[in-house]
Amino acid sequence: MTRSEDMPAMEQSLDSTAYLTAAAFAQDRSSIFARQWFCAGREEDLAEPGDHRVLDIAGESVLIVRDRSGAVYAHYNVCRHRGSRLCDAANDARWGVTLDAGVVGGNRIRCPYHGWTYGFDGRLLAAPQLQDTPGFNKADYPLHPVGVAAWGGFMFVNLAPDTAPDFATALDAAPRRLNNYPLAALRTATTIRYDVNANWKLILENYNECYHCPGVHPELCEIVPAFRTRGGIDLDWEAGIPHRDGAVTYTADGTTTRAPFPGLSEDEKVRHKGELLYPNLMLSMSCDHAAAFVLWPVAADRTVIECRFLFHPDEMALATFDQSDAVDFWDLVNRQDWAVCERVQSGIAASVHTHGYYAPIEDLSLDIRRYVSRCHDQ
Repeated sequence: MTRSEDMPAMEQSLDSTAYLTAAAFAQDRSSIFARQWFCAGREEDLAEPGDHRVLDIAGESVLIVRDRSGAVYAHYNVCRHRGSRLCDAANDARWGVTLDAGVVGGNRIRCPYHGWTYGFDGRLLAAPQLQDTPGFNKADYPLHPVGVAAWGGFMFVNLAPDTAPDFATALDAAPRRLNNYPLAALRTATTIRYDVNANWKLILENYNECYHCPGVHPELCEIVPAFRTRGGIDLDWEAGIPHRDGAVTYTADGTTTRAPFPGLSEDEKVRHKGELLYPNLMLSMSCDHAAAFVLWPVAADRTVIECRFLFHPDEMALATFDQSDAVDFWDLVNRQDWAVCERVQSGIAASVHTHGYYAPIEDLSLDIRRYVSRCHDQ
Protein backbone atom coordinates (compact mmCIF):
# COMPACT_ATOMS: atom_id res chain seq x y z
CA MET A 1 0.00 0.00 0.00
CA THR A 2 1.40 3.40 -0.94
CA ARG A 3 0.72 6.77 0.59
CA SER A 4 -1.55 9.00 -1.49
CA GLU A 5 0.10 12.15 -2.78
CA ASP A 6 -2.13 14.48 -0.77
CA MET A 7 -1.58 12.66 2.52
CA PRO A 8 0.97 14.43 4.71
CA ALA A 9 4.00 12.32 5.57
CA MET A 10 4.21 10.83 9.03
CA GLU A 11 7.46 10.83 10.97
CA GLN A 12 8.76 7.52 12.22
CA SER A 13 9.17 7.09 15.96
CA LEU A 14 12.20 5.55 17.59
CA ASP A 15 12.78 1.94 16.64
CA SER A 16 10.76 -0.49 18.72
CA THR A 17 13.95 -1.87 20.26
CA ALA A 18 14.51 1.52 21.96
CA TYR A 19 11.51 0.74 24.18
CA LEU A 20 11.99 -3.00 24.53
CA THR A 21 15.55 -4.21 24.99
CA ALA A 22 17.81 -4.35 28.00
CA ALA A 23 20.63 -2.95 25.88
CA ALA A 24 18.61 0.15 24.98
CA PHE A 25 17.64 0.65 28.60
CA ALA A 26 21.28 0.33 29.67
CA GLN A 27 22.18 3.05 27.18
CA ASP A 28 19.42 5.30 28.54
CA ARG A 29 20.68 4.68 32.04
CA SER A 30 24.32 5.48 31.26
CA SER A 31 23.83 8.46 28.95
CA ILE A 32 20.63 10.00 30.31
CA PHE A 33 19.77 9.02 33.90
CA ALA A 34 23.43 8.99 35.02
CA ARG A 35 24.45 12.20 33.24
CA GLN A 36 21.43 14.50 33.12
CA TRP A 37 19.68 16.27 36.00
CA PHE A 38 17.27 13.71 37.46
CA CYS A 39 14.35 14.70 39.69
CA ALA A 40 14.74 12.95 43.05
CA GLY A 41 11.69 14.22 44.92
CA ARG A 42 10.74 17.34 46.86
CA GLU A 43 12.81 19.44 49.24
CA GLU A 44 10.15 18.78 51.88
CA ASP A 45 11.30 15.15 51.87
CA LEU A 46 14.27 16.44 53.89
CA ALA A 47 12.27 18.79 56.05
CA GLU A 48 14.58 18.99 59.08
CA PRO A 49 18.34 19.19 59.65
CA GLY A 50 19.70 15.67 59.97
CA ASP A 51 17.08 14.19 57.64
CA HIS A 52 18.32 11.83 54.96
CA ARG A 53 17.07 9.63 52.15
CA VAL A 54 18.62 6.73 50.25
CA LEU A 55 17.48 6.58 46.64
CA ASP A 56 18.17 4.32 43.69
CA ILE A 57 19.17 6.59 40.82
CA ALA A 58 19.90 4.74 37.58
CA GLY A 59 20.99 1.67 39.51
CA GLU A 60 23.24 3.64 41.86
CA SER A 61 22.53 4.01 45.58
CA VAL A 62 22.58 7.71 46.47
CA LEU A 63 22.52 9.20 49.98
CA ILE A 64 20.94 12.65 50.28
CA VAL A 65 21.27 14.60 53.54
CA ARG A 66 20.34 18.01 54.97
CA ASP A 67 22.85 19.52 57.37
CA ARG A 68 22.27 21.81 60.33
CA SER A 69 22.62 24.94 58.21
CA GLY A 70 19.87 23.69 55.88
CA ALA A 71 22.22 22.84 53.01
CA VAL A 72 21.51 19.66 51.04
CA TYR A 73 24.29 17.30 49.93
CA ALA A 74 24.25 14.06 47.97
CA HIS A 75 26.86 11.32 47.78
CA TYR A 76 27.27 7.85 46.39
CA ASN A 77 26.26 5.53 49.22
CA VAL A 78 29.64 3.84 49.40
CA CYS A 79 32.57 4.16 51.79
CA ARG A 80 35.92 5.24 50.34
CA HIS A 81 37.75 2.60 52.39
CA ARG A 82 36.49 -0.83 51.33
CA GLY A 83 33.30 0.08 49.54
CA SER A 84 30.68 -0.86 52.12
CA ARG A 85 27.22 0.67 51.85
CA LEU A 86 27.01 3.46 54.38
CA CYS A 87 23.22 3.25 54.81
CA ASP A 88 21.41 -0.03 54.24
CA ALA A 89 18.76 -0.60 56.90
CA ALA A 90 16.97 -3.16 54.73
CA ASN A 91 20.03 -5.39 54.65
CA ASP A 92 20.45 -5.14 58.44
CA ALA A 93 16.78 -6.02 58.91
CA ARG A 94 17.20 -9.05 56.69
CA TRP A 95 19.75 -10.41 59.15
CA GLY A 96 17.95 -9.21 62.27
CA VAL A 97 20.78 -6.91 63.38
CA THR A 98 21.22 -3.19 63.97
CA LEU A 99 24.67 -1.95 63.01
CA ASP A 100 26.03 1.28 64.50
CA ALA A 101 26.25 3.01 61.18
CA GLY A 102 24.60 5.25 58.65
CA VAL A 103 23.49 8.75 59.57
CA VAL A 104 24.32 9.23 63.25
CA GLY A 105 24.10 12.17 65.60
CA GLY A 106 22.25 14.25 63.05
CA ASN A 107 25.49 15.43 61.44
CA ARG A 108 27.71 12.45 60.63
CA ILE A 109 27.74 9.43 58.31
CA ARG A 110 29.47 6.35 59.70
CA CYS A 111 30.49 3.26 57.78
CA PRO A 112 29.52 0.04 59.61
CA TYR A 113 32.57 -1.90 58.47
CA HIS A 114 35.55 -0.09 60.02
CA GLY A 115 34.02 3.06 61.43
CA TRP A 116 35.20 5.59 58.86
CA THR A 117 33.08 8.66 59.56
CA TYR A 118 32.18 11.53 57.26
CA GLY A 119 30.55 14.92 57.58
CA PHE A 120 27.35 15.64 55.70
CA ASP A 121 29.46 17.58 53.21
CA GLY A 122 31.36 14.37 52.44
CA ARG A 123 34.64 15.19 54.23
CA LEU A 124 36.31 12.28 55.99
CA LEU A 125 36.29 13.18 59.69
CA ALA A 126 37.69 10.04 61.28
CA ALA A 127 39.43 6.84 60.23
CA PRO A 128 40.09 4.71 63.33
CA GLN A 129 43.70 3.61 63.90
CA LEU A 130 44.99 5.58 60.92
CA GLN A 131 45.58 8.98 62.45
CA ASP A 132 49.33 8.35 62.87
CA THR A 133 49.88 6.51 59.59
CA PRO A 134 52.61 8.24 57.56
CA GLY A 135 51.27 9.84 54.41
CA PHE A 136 47.63 9.35 55.34
CA ASN A 137 45.61 12.52 54.73
CA LYS A 138 41.88 12.52 55.45
CA ALA A 139 41.36 15.20 52.81
CA ASP A 140 42.27 12.62 50.16
CA TYR A 141 39.27 10.40 50.97
CA PRO A 142 35.99 12.32 50.77
CA LEU A 143 32.80 10.58 49.72
CA HIS A 144 32.15 10.46 46.01
CA PRO A 145 29.91 13.48 45.36
CA VAL A 146 26.60 13.63 43.52
CA GLY A 147 25.43 16.96 42.15
CA VAL A 148 22.41 18.58 43.83
CA ALA A 149 20.18 21.41 42.64
CA ALA A 150 16.67 22.64 43.40
CA TRP A 151 13.89 24.47 41.62
CA GLY A 152 10.26 24.98 42.57
CA GLY A 153 10.63 22.84 45.68
CA PHE A 154 11.89 19.88 43.63
CA MET A 155 15.30 18.27 44.25
CA PHE A 156 17.44 17.20 41.33
CA VAL A 157 20.62 15.13 41.37
CA ASN A 158 23.35 14.45 38.85
CA LEU A 159 25.57 11.37 39.10
CA ALA A 160 28.37 12.98 37.10
CA PRO A 161 28.69 16.43 38.66
CA ASP A 162 32.03 17.22 37.01
CA THR A 163 30.41 17.06 33.57
CA ALA A 164 26.81 17.95 34.47
CA PRO A 165 24.98 20.24 32.05
CA ASP A 166 24.10 23.71 33.30
CA PHE A 167 21.06 23.32 35.54
CA ALA A 168 19.29 26.47 34.35
CA THR A 169 19.73 25.31 30.76
CA ALA A 170 18.30 21.90 31.67
CA LEU A 171 15.18 23.55 33.09
CA ASP A 172 14.73 25.41 29.80
CA ALA A 173 11.67 27.69 29.82
CA ALA A 174 9.73 25.99 32.63
CA PRO A 175 10.67 28.55 35.32
CA ARG A 176 9.50 31.40 33.11
CA ARG A 177 6.25 29.74 32.09
CA LEU A 178 5.40 28.75 35.67
CA ASN A 179 6.80 31.85 37.33
CA ASN A 180 3.48 32.87 38.90
CA TYR A 181 2.82 29.51 40.54
CA PRO A 182 4.15 29.22 44.14
CA LEU A 183 5.66 25.81 43.47
CA ALA A 184 8.32 25.99 46.17
CA ALA A 185 5.71 26.82 48.81
CA LEU A 186 3.38 23.93 47.95
CA ARG A 187 3.28 20.80 50.06
CA THR A 188 2.48 17.17 49.30
CA ALA A 189 -0.93 16.12 50.60
CA THR A 190 -1.06 12.67 49.00
CA THR A 191 1.29 10.48 46.99
CA ILE A 192 0.13 7.57 44.83
CA ARG A 193 2.73 5.19 43.45
CA TYR A 194 1.92 3.35 40.24
CA ASP A 195 3.95 0.38 38.97
CA VAL A 196 3.54 0.57 35.20
CA ASN A 197 4.68 -2.11 32.77
CA ALA A 198 5.84 0.35 30.14
CA ASN A 199 9.04 2.07 29.06
CA TRP A 200 9.68 5.52 30.50
CA LYS A 201 9.86 7.05 27.01
CA LEU A 202 6.38 5.80 26.10
CA ILE A 203 5.01 7.45 29.23
CA LEU A 204 6.63 10.79 28.40
CA GLU A 205 5.43 10.66 24.81
CA ASN A 206 1.92 9.91 26.00
CA TYR A 207 2.02 12.86 28.41
CA ASN A 208 3.06 15.27 25.68
CA GLU A 209 0.21 14.70 23.24
CA CYS A 210 -3.57 14.73 23.38
CA TYR A 211 -4.40 12.96 20.13
CA HIS A 212 -5.31 10.07 22.43
CA CYS A 213 -7.50 12.12 24.78
CA PRO A 214 -10.95 11.69 23.14
CA GLY A 215 -10.70 7.91 23.17
CA VAL A 216 -8.80 7.39 26.40
CA HIS A 217 -9.99 10.29 28.57
CA PRO A 218 -13.68 11.05 28.01
CA GLU A 219 -14.01 12.51 31.52
CA LEU A 220 -11.06 14.82 30.94
CA CYS A 221 -12.54 15.97 27.64
CA GLU A 222 -15.71 16.97 29.46
CA ILE A 223 -13.57 19.44 31.38
CA VAL A 224 -11.42 20.44 28.38
CA PRO A 225 -13.64 20.03 25.29
CA ALA A 226 -10.89 21.54 23.11
CA PHE A 227 -8.97 18.26 23.48
CA ARG A 228 -11.51 16.67 21.15
CA THR A 229 -10.45 18.94 18.27
CA ARG A 230 -7.26 17.93 16.43
CA GLY A 231 -5.69 16.61 19.61
CA GLY A 232 -5.40 20.11 21.00
CA ILE A 233 -2.63 20.94 18.54
CA ASP A 234 -4.15 24.35 17.78
CA LEU A 235 -4.22 25.40 21.43
CA ASP A 236 -1.77 27.90 22.89
CA TRP A 237 -0.18 25.60 25.45
CA GLU A 238 2.10 28.29 26.81
CA ALA A 239 -0.85 30.55 27.60
CA GLY A 240 -2.63 27.64 29.26
CA ILE A 241 -5.40 25.28 28.26
CA PRO A 242 -8.97 26.61 28.56
CA HIS A 243 -11.59 24.60 30.43
CA ARG A 244 -15.24 24.47 29.48
CA ASP A 245 -17.38 27.40 30.60
CA GLY A 246 -17.69 27.41 34.38
CA ALA A 247 -14.78 25.03 34.95
CA VAL A 248 -11.48 26.20 36.43
CA THR A 249 -9.60 23.09 37.53
CA TYR A 250 -9.07 19.36 37.04
CA THR A 251 -11.84 17.80 39.12
CA ALA A 252 -14.85 15.73 38.04
CA ASP A 253 -17.03 18.84 37.60
CA GLY A 254 -14.22 21.31 36.98
CA THR A 255 -14.91 23.31 40.13
CA THR A 256 -13.36 23.58 43.58
CA THR A 257 -13.88 25.34 46.89
CA ARG A 258 -10.11 25.88 47.23
CA ALA A 259 -8.80 29.36 46.61
CA PRO A 260 -6.58 29.88 43.56
CA PHE A 261 -2.87 30.15 44.25
CA PRO A 262 -1.81 33.68 45.13
CA GLY A 263 -0.03 35.54 42.34
CA LEU A 264 -1.73 33.90 39.37
CA SER A 265 -2.79 35.94 36.37
CA GLU A 266 -6.48 36.08 35.49
CA ASP A 267 -5.89 33.56 32.70
CA GLU A 268 -4.00 31.20 35.01
CA LYS A 269 -6.93 31.22 37.42
CA VAL A 270 -9.11 29.55 34.79
CA ARG A 271 -6.60 27.65 32.65
CA HIS A 272 -4.34 24.63 32.98
CA LYS A 273 -0.61 24.45 32.29
CA GLY A 274 1.68 21.48 31.84
CA GLU A 275 5.43 21.02 31.70
CA LEU A 276 7.73 18.11 30.94
CA LEU A 277 11.23 18.38 32.40
CA TYR A 278 13.29 15.63 30.84
CA PRO A 279 14.02 12.97 31.74
CA ASN A 280 11.61 12.21 34.58
CA LEU A 281 9.37 15.04 35.84
CA MET A 282 5.90 15.77 34.47
CA LEU A 283 4.03 18.74 35.95
CA SER A 284 0.34 19.58 35.57
CA MET A 285 -0.72 22.89 37.09
CA SER A 286 -4.28 23.84 37.99
CA CYS A 287 -5.20 27.07 39.73
CA ASP A 288 -5.61 25.33 43.09
CA HIS A 289 -3.37 22.27 42.98
CA ALA A 290 -0.56 20.60 41.09
CA ALA A 291 -0.07 17.01 40.05
CA ALA A 292 3.64 16.17 39.90
CA PHE A 293 4.74 12.90 38.33
CA VAL A 294 8.25 11.69 39.16
CA LEU A 295 9.27 8.74 36.98
CA TRP A 296 11.60 6.06 38.32
CA PRO A 297 12.66 3.88 35.36
CA VAL A 298 13.31 0.35 36.58
CA ALA A 299 13.70 -1.69 33.40
CA ALA A 300 12.97 -1.44 29.69
CA ASP A 301 9.39 -2.50 30.34
CA ARG A 302 8.80 -1.13 33.84
CA THR A 303 8.50 2.36 35.31
CA VAL A 304 7.41 3.31 38.82
CA ILE A 305 5.53 6.60 38.78
CA GLU A 306 5.27 8.64 41.95
CA CYS A 307 2.30 10.99 41.61
CA ARG A 308 2.32 13.77 44.19
CA PHE A 309 -0.64 16.04 44.77
CA LEU A 310 0.56 19.47 45.85
CA PHE A 311 -1.57 22.08 47.56
CA HIS A 312 -0.98 25.43 49.20
CA PRO A 313 -0.24 25.02 52.93
CA ASP A 314 -2.84 27.68 53.80
CA GLU A 315 -5.53 25.50 52.23
CA MET A 316 -4.17 22.35 53.85
CA ALA A 317 -4.39 24.03 57.27
CA LEU A 318 -8.12 24.60 56.95
CA ALA A 319 -10.43 22.27 58.87
CA THR A 320 -12.51 21.95 55.71
CA PHE A 321 -9.60 20.90 53.49
CA ASP A 322 -10.57 18.00 51.25
CA GLN A 323 -8.32 16.91 48.39
CA SER A 324 -10.41 13.99 47.18
CA ASP A 325 -12.03 15.86 44.27
CA ALA A 326 -8.64 16.44 42.62
CA VAL A 327 -7.03 13.16 43.70
CA ASP A 328 -9.93 10.97 42.56
CA PHE A 329 -10.17 12.69 39.19
CA TRP A 330 -6.44 12.46 38.55
CA ASP A 331 -6.30 8.84 39.69
CA LEU A 332 -8.87 7.94 37.04
CA VAL A 333 -7.05 9.85 34.30
CA ASN A 334 -3.74 8.35 35.41
CA ARG A 335 -5.01 4.77 35.35
CA GLN A 336 -6.42 5.34 31.87
CA ASP A 337 -2.99 6.55 30.74
CA TRP A 338 -1.07 3.71 32.34
CA ALA A 339 -3.45 1.12 30.88
CA VAL A 340 -2.99 2.41 27.35
CA CYS A 341 0.77 2.77 27.79
CA GLU A 342 0.95 -0.88 28.82
CA ARG A 343 -1.04 -1.79 25.70
CA VAL A 344 1.53 0.05 23.59
CA GLN A 345 4.42 -1.64 25.38
CA SER A 346 3.01 -5.10 24.74
CA GLY A 347 1.91 -4.24 21.20
CA ILE A 348 5.26 -2.97 19.96
CA ALA A 349 6.83 -6.26 21.01
CA ALA A 350 5.07 -7.93 18.09
CA SER A 351 7.46 -9.32 15.50
CA VAL A 352 5.85 -7.21 12.76
CA HIS A 353 6.36 -3.92 14.59
CA THR A 354 9.64 -2.15 13.86
CA HIS A 355 8.63 1.44 14.65
CA GLY A 356 5.60 3.63 15.16
CA TYR A 357 4.57 6.90 13.54
CA TYR A 358 3.91 10.43 14.70
CA ALA A 359 0.72 11.63 13.04
CA PRO A 360 0.75 15.15 11.57
CA ILE A 361 -1.74 16.42 14.15
CA GLU A 362 0.37 15.16 17.03
CA ASP A 363 2.30 17.94 18.72
CA LEU A 364 6.00 18.11 17.90
CA SER A 365 6.72 18.13 21.63
CA LEU A 366 5.89 14.44 21.91
CA ASP A 367 8.84 13.59 19.64
CA ILE A 368 11.34 12.23 22.15
CA ARG A 369 13.81 11.32 19.42
CA ARG A 370 15.55 14.69 19.60
CA TYR A 371 16.17 14.50 23.34
CA VAL A 372 17.32 10.87 23.33
CA SER A 373 19.61 11.37 20.32
CA ARG A 374 21.17 14.49 21.82
CA CYS A 375 21.92 12.71 25.11
CA HIS A 376 23.24 9.57 23.46
CA ASP A 377 25.55 11.62 21.22
CA GLN A 378 27.13 13.62 24.03
